[in-house]
Amino acid sequence: MRLKINREAFLKGLNIATKAIGLKSPLPVMTQLKVTLDEKGLDLIGSNNDLAIKTTIPFMIDNKAIITDYEFGGALLNSKIVTEIVRRVEGETISLEIVDGTIVEIGDGKSSFKLNAMRVEEYPELDLEVDGVVINLSSKVFSKMVEQTAFAASTKEQRPILTAVNLESIESKIVATATDSARLARKEIPIDKIVKLNANVPAKVLIEVSHLIEKETDLLISISDKKILISFDNTLVTSRLVGGEYPNTHNIIPKTFNFFLEANSHEIISAMERVSLLSIERENVVKLTMSEDGVEISSKSAQVGSASEQITTFSYTGDPFEVSFNSEYVMAAIRAAQCEDITIAFLGEMKPFVVRNNKDDSQVQLVTPVRTY
Repeated sequence: MRLKINREAFLKGLNIATKAIGLKSPLPVMTQLKVTLDEKGLDLIGSNNDLAIKTTIPFMIDNKAIITDYEFGGALLNSKIVTEIVRRVEGETISLEIVDGTIVEIGDGKSSFKLNAMRVEEYPELDLEVDGVVINLSSKVFSKMVEQTAFAASTKEQRPILTAVNLESIESKIVATATDSARLARKEIPIDKIVKLNANVPAKVLIEVSHLIEKETDLLISISDKKILISFDNTLVTSRLVGGEYPNTHNIIPKTFNFFLEANSHEIISAMERVSLLSIERENVVKLTMSEDGVEISSKSAQVGSASEQITTFSYTGDPFEVSFNSEYVMAAIRAAQCEDITIAFLGEMKPFVVRNNKDDSQVQLVTPVRTY
């Protein structure tokens, strides 16, 4: 393999593909980047066994030649070293040549490097085929789904199933649900066909894909029994699904409420951020005290002291009521609702409560209160 390639395009491709490569791997070959050049362009593939990312750098972008003076072929390169070389050299064009399949020469006319390489045949075969249920979504719809659900998935590995976002088909909708057992986020997305789907997708994979999307585009998503594949522009991401049965959350959201608080999203988040500065003894716990006459957010610490703040712009319906909760969870729920004015609806003192955007009934955020003594 031999080529000259635009440095900026090459670095962008390297940054995408190497996101899938783990720092530590029981298989040394999985720390390598698979680089192959064929008639479609330069394919860069990184994988850690659970996640794989393939991105293709085409020969031309916007009528500008990106790859020139080339000969087809491939090799496995040390992902970290190659990325650092391309990041640090100063030339606009990088030359890359594989010698005898085991040496790669890289340079920009000023700097030159000779690196050990591995033969491309040593890389394990990856399943990059589209199969199972196929859905098409716009990047805008996909990104919004991820923003409004994935944050509520667990980051702890004790219960792997809770690190996933559950995607389930109900009639002509896809329902995305994430929960860490203390909170829940749900988003409904209409689709143009009826499919049969129930899959647990790692939340961090969905977040990574949303970060990789740079412009409005269409996504092809295929989900089979064991994997999800998401394809957009010149990039393809595939991941194993999380095995096991997702908790039944269908009846967890209350249908009736007794207390309602409407407030400005920015004001209530800012107040919680200030008041929770003193809630260091427990996990960001604050207390919300409400009546028709006033709304107060407060926190108390035996070590540090206490803090309170009045909410000035609000509407409250119901008898006087107070509830304690993890402020980080509620602030994340309010941000996910993506609206100027938020409604928080309560059923009772220790019952889960709902944070919602009254102009968007396709999503709901649910938080469990915290008992204080």
